[in-house]
Amino acid sequence: MKRGKKYQDAAKQIDRSQLYEVSDAVALVKKTAFAKFDETIEVHIRTGCDGRHADQQIRGAVVLPHGTGKTVRVLVFAKNAKADEAQAAGADYVGAEELIPKIQNEGWLDFDVVVATPDMMGVVGRLGRVLGPKGLMPNPKAGTVTMDVTKAINDIKAGKIEYRLDKSNIIHVPIGKASFTEEQLSDNFQTLIEAIVKARPAALKGTFLKSVVMSPTMGPGVKLNAAKFG
Repeated sequence: MKRGKKYQDAAKQIDRSQLYEVSDAVALVKKTAFAKFDETIEVHIRTGCDGRHADQQIRGAVVLPHGTGKTVRVLVFAKNAKADEAQAAGADYVGAEELIPKIQNEGWLDFDVVVATPDMMGVVGRLGRVLGPKGLMPNPKAGTVTMDVTKAINDIKAGKIEYRLDKSNIIHVPIGKASFTEEQLSDNFQTLIEAIVKARPAALKGTFLKSVVMSPTMGPGVKLNAAKFG
């Protein structure tokens, strides 16, 4: 794949044979974010899990201390008092069955996270084919199927992110923006990595974190010393 000159210039600043400490990696990633927009800083964690086995699946959520730098639009499926509570807590959209055709037939997807009260999961389940592939299905493990809609909304708006294995057993998550300070990005990274180390499946034998790479949206990746994290 041919890369542009800016990417190549950025890549020259990174020693590909080196495993960087967190503080050095953060400094490099900020320096090599060359796009004209405020790039998202992402972390890619290759695990030793085999996601085909249910007991080696990883899925959860963590609130980053400095947020993600992104405005998150929250849709809540709830009724009556819980719908009112969701509105009061700052949900961007609140509804019930009437939203099904809008999402299914009109392709409405102007939201980033879906929260549902448990009694609404029968309704939300009908949207599985649309929401599932986009990673938008509410899930109890991620705290998005809950009666405490206020807490769920507050956490999401404060910078809660979800992590899960993809088909290649890699976890991809944002930890902030290139405009964040090095301290903010380091704090967010530490919070994320601690949560993932705690989520290590008991059934896993061998190495859990095979590689950890930090990168800006458009720029090259910086490898971290995965052995240091557990």
